[in-house]
Amino acid sequence: MKNFQEFWPFYLDQHRNPMCRALHYTGTLLALLGIGYALLFKSFWPFLLAPVVAYTCSWIGHFVFERNIPATFRYPWLSLQGDFRMLFRWITGRLKDDLERR
Repeated sequence: MKNFQEFWPFYLDQHRNPMCRALHYTGTLLALLGIGYALLFKSFWPFLLAPVVAYTCSWIGHFVFERNIPATFRYPWLSLQGDFRMLFRWITGRLKDDLERR
């Protein structure tokens, strides 16, 4: 993949299952809360656990519900960007349009 615009349709295709997406939202939100807690209370452990929680939730979604290999194995930075974009577009109600267009 050359850029994120090229990657985004592929990313959406890898996240067709609603339960997989829900686990991504959960993991990403928990990771953000953990990072916020770590910064607020100057605690190291929540910061270290944030990616573990996020990836555990996401990978369960892929292996159990989506039954595919997570894109992060091949495209780690693009996938991280995709996680945040998918979450933001879901929160703002715009993800449905993206899913219908793919």
